[in-house]
Amino acid sequence: MHMSESSHDPVTIGIVSISDRASSGVYEDKGLPALKDWLTRALLNPIRFESRLIPDDKETISQTLIALVDAGCALVLTTGGTGPALRDVTPEATLAVADKEMPGFGEQMRRIGLEFVPTAILSRQVAVIRKQTLIINLPGQPKSIAETLEGLRDDQGHSKVPGIFSAVPYCIDLIGGPYLETVDPVCKAFRPKSAVRPQRSA
Repeated sequence: MHMSESSHDPVTIGIVSISDRASSGVYEDKGLPALKDWLTRALLNPIRFESRLIPDDKETISQTLIALVDAGCALVLTTGGTGPALRDVTPEATLAVADKEMPGFGEQMRRIGLEFVPTAILSRQVAVIRKQTLIINLPGQPKSIAETLEGLRDDQGHSKVPGIFSAVPYCIDLIGGPYLETVDPVCKAFRPKSAVRPQRSA
């Protein structure tokens, strides 16, 4: 089934990988490719990515998030810097630029992580709204990024633990952003019936 790109709202998404070592070239960044790959698979909308690779510095992170919001990103996803280590300051930098905190995202991310390791309670990911942009901190590992976004399924493919991304499109609706449409086998967006747009033919 071919859909013309014009039938879906275009969206600008900020993706930010936060790592002292990757940003200084000590090792290859895997966060940005993982975010780009998952979002490209999950969304029908044409996406313009604003990618940033930055060190674990609170002021730099906050300034980067502000710049991405001002550049028109409807959604900003960060990866890295959310643990308890001294250099992990992503949540503080994110909260510093917030108009509203959205605690349900962090709660659900830790719930997903606890299916795998008891140390998931050490992750401090937060989600916030700044102006008309949703900003979400994600874990650092590519496998964890995908699990967090799309959730966990049982052997039959039924949802076992919902991923956080199923709530993202409706959240973006509510703050006045573009209408995000998902590839349902990857991660089906949930909206109340009254908020669902009729299917537009290509």
